[in-house]
Amino acid sequence: MPHPPRTDHDLVVVGASFAGAACALAAAQSGLRVRVLERKRDPGEKLHTTGIIVKEAAEQTLLNQVPSRLVRRVEQVRLYAPSLKQVALAAPGYYFLTTDTPDVMRWLAAQLVAHGVELDLGTAFTGAERHAGGWSVDGIGSTRYLVGADGARSRVARATGLGQVSQFLYGVEYDFPGARLASPEALHCFISKRYAPGYIGWIAQSPTGIQAGLALRHDPDRARVPDIDGFLMRVGDVGGLPRHLKPGTTRAGLIPCSGPVWPLATDGVMLTGDAAGIVSPVTAGGIHSAWEHGWTIGRAVAARVRDGGPPPECAAVEAAPRFRAKRALRWAYDRLQFDWPFDLLMHTPPLRWAAEQVYFHKRGHRP
Repeated sequence: MPHPPRTDHDLVVVGASFAGAACALAAAQSGLRVRVLERKRDPGEKLHTTGIIVKEAAEQTLLNQVPSRLVRRVEQVRLYAPSLKQVALAAPGYYFLTTDTPDVMRWLAAQLVAHGVELDLGTAFTGAERHAGGWSVDGIGSTRYLVGADGARSRVARATGLGQVSQFLYGVEYDFPGARLASPEALHCFISKRYAPGYIGWIAQSPTGIQAGLALRHDPDRARVPDIDGFLMRVGDVGGLPRHLKPGTTRAGLIPCSGPVWPLATDGVMLTGDAAGIVSPVTAGGIHSAWEHGWTIGRAVAARVRDGGPPPECAAVEAAPRFRAKRALRWAYDRLQFDWPFDLLMHTPPLRWAAEQVYFHKRGHRP
């Protein structure tokens, strides 16, 4: 393989959230010259993620080093029907981590710097042009490879002609600092076509207080906003939420739910995380998949630059989860969601089995 022209960087990553951080760290640990652009001056501000981490993600390479003060272990799910009937679910050895999400994102940014990544906070991606041997990124310089990890409305995807996410959920979450649930040992999940058509609502104890959220299928023609205040009035008592709380901060944003975009990669440029649609169409969980996918791309870029390995674009496409079954479930849930089956079947084996598939990947049982 002929040597490409010298560039200012081996890899430029746009976005410093989970997928972008994983990609940059994997490449930097292999000795590459890596630069990360993050439009926010504070990585912990204006977040679009709940920060709830599943066991698989919590035990991955770097996330298992998150300081204990920033996470809280939750080992049970309480699932509520629209009538507020409930069932408790758990699995041996399985857990979730709620997080102090703003400080987790700041910790990740510090890890990037500690591993030799050049981190540009307050720097937005404005455009890039293809050139021999790589890409020229506006205001940044040249790079062999460019990775877009810049969210569901990816500017990198638009600038480089890659696929764009077309279907979304829209979520809103309140944070109640210092508050405590009556049952903090569980992740409380609520099914309701009225308040959460196409998804669910949730309440959980975090290391810093209570987080409570709601998401629904996003319809750009109707632009419906989640009625989180009405939802919390309906479920607050049964979910153990103290009365008369006032939210401290509010998070809101679009969540991809249509599976991986196409094309996901082309010569010298790849997408990962929300930008690539690497989010479960059913659960909207993206941290685990995003970290794995970003890490795979970072390692593949390093193998190509250092050792002349296979094209990393192929690795990016092959490593993207297809979510075939979950996309089918998403289609069915969008069209066939009714409240009465959940009210009727909440304590039956079929519904329990389905819930365990979603939350514990077949490992659930009744406590």
